[in-house]
Amino acid sequence: MAQLSLTPLRFTPDEIAEVVDLYASNPEYCRAAGEYDPEAVPAGKVEVDLREEADTEGCEVLLARNEGGRIVGLLCLLDRHPTDGHPWIGLLLVHGDLHRQRIGRRLAGLVEDRYRREGREGVRLAVLENTPASLAFWISLGWHEIDRRTDRQYGRPCIVMHKQLA
Repeated sequence: MAQLSLTPLRFTPDEIAEVVDLYASNPEYCRAAGEYDPEAVPAGKVEVDLREEADTEGCEVLLARNEGGRIVGLLCLLDRHPTDGHPWIGLLLVHGDLHRQRIGRRLAGLVEDRYRREGREGVRLAVLENTPASLAFWISLGWHEIDRRTDRQYGRPCIVMHKQLA
């Protein structure tokens, strides 16, 4: 199985172009989230949004690359949620051409392993209610629903998921 590496997004023009391609390759997600038009993902808005994320205390924006250096995914992580103190996965997005190749599963495992090594008891995320395939993915990895509420930024209905690590 090919190695995956996680590196911080450096916001170079080439990286932003690759991230725009990553978003555009996921039109269902773009439509469900309502943040970007999948037919014309705006590079400037993607960069502004991800810079805001990366500049938030305790947040990281990481690119997942395969052995050849191609971006295969994007992760946004929050080390400690201000409400519950748990680490959160803010976003895990796999390139649309690579769905069903276990990359998402591997990325989730890398995140879980990282927080397990740090002695964290669990990790959380929120799944948009209008993305049943995403919900099924997380349930298949052993995550379970703990709450339903709207997200803080856009007020979208979400299912809050938790995975016990300890």
